[in-house]
Amino acid sequence: MASDRTRSKSITLSDVAKDAGVSPMTVSRVINGEISVRESTRISVQESIRKLKYRPNIGARRLAGAKVARICLLYGNPSSSYLGELLLGAVEKAGRLGHQLVVIRASEDLTAEMLAQQYRTQWDGIILPSPMGDEKATRDIIAKEKIPAVFTTGGVGGRRKKLPHSFELGIDNRAAARAITQKLIDLGHTRIGFIKGRQDQAGSLLRYKGFCDAMEAANLEVNPLMVEQGDFTYLSGMEAAERMLTFDPRPTAVFAANDDMAAGVIGAGSRQGLMLPGDLSVAGFDDSPIATSIWPHLTTIHQPVSEIGAYAVECLDQIIFPKDDESVVTKKQYEWLEYTLIERASTAPPSRFS
Repeated sequence: MASDRTRSKSITLSDVAKDAGVSPMTVSRVINGEISVRESTRISVQESIRKLKYRPNIGARRLAGAKVARICLLYGNPSSSYLGELLLGAVEKAGRLGHQLVVIRASEDLTAEMLAQQYRTQWDGIILPSPMGDEKATRDIIAKEKIPAVFTTGGVGGRRKKLPHSFELGIDNRAAARAITQKLIDLGHTRIGFIKGRQDQAGSLLRYKGFCDAMEAANLEVNPLMVEQGDFTYLSGMEAAERMLTFDPRPTAVFAANDDMAAGVIGAGSRQGLMLPGDLSVAGFDDSPIATSIWPHLTTIHQPVSEIGAYAVECLDQIIFPKDDESVVTKKQYEWLEYTLIERASTAPPSRFS
């Protein structure tokens, strides 16, 4: 009896098309991740691929020495503004290098083994933002399968073990959070609140640590009553701020771990009749579009997300098609890109009545 492996080699794209009741062209479009395919059709074709154990002959293309890579940007639940900027840079760089970029949202039932299977049959390398890139199961399977990968998570520079054929890109979240907290301290604030981001993202923890670093260095107390848990959404920022602003004395400044939550703080402060920034200063993180869509405009940390996306593609190109031992990805474990503290109208010295 033929083995599964032998049978899988005999399955063709036409066999998949016949089983799914579609044309071979449609199967090709599903495999290539084209968005023009209806979701019901995509699911049907993917089920046929799994059932028949069809494997596109990507391995042969790799062995043939083709310099065109098929790169997957796999995302879970980053903010839409972050993903949009990341894509902008990645798409442009992939086009310049002649690579194909496929963007896939990870379903909740995506397992580590399914990730490995898709790499073996569909991709040459993968870009992983948070939270996908922070998950232990994902990192374990990438290490086991030696999948070429670039992580654009907030945990860059941490003590995580370097994975083979991988690289990490981002900003120094801890230093950036320390800098913006120090700016609030320099303005004269001593009662500063903090709103955390999602607990499953390494960058969220590092931003909180940076906040604590600055407070400790200034001999200021981190009041547990002024530290709230959010989830990077506007609503979570508003609700956290509403709780925080009931304390007496309340904080004169609040630093939120992203701009969406900071906008929620501004909303909460306005609803309580506070003058911003006179009665309450607010700082955010990311410099996303909402930072200049609200009033007052947000003081925030700008991270070059589009540049990170472009550099991620460039690093994957070096991993997939190594040219020498002197490339950045072979000499280093990670690289920090430069962040910028942007001062806008949402921060000011505290009012003497605050």
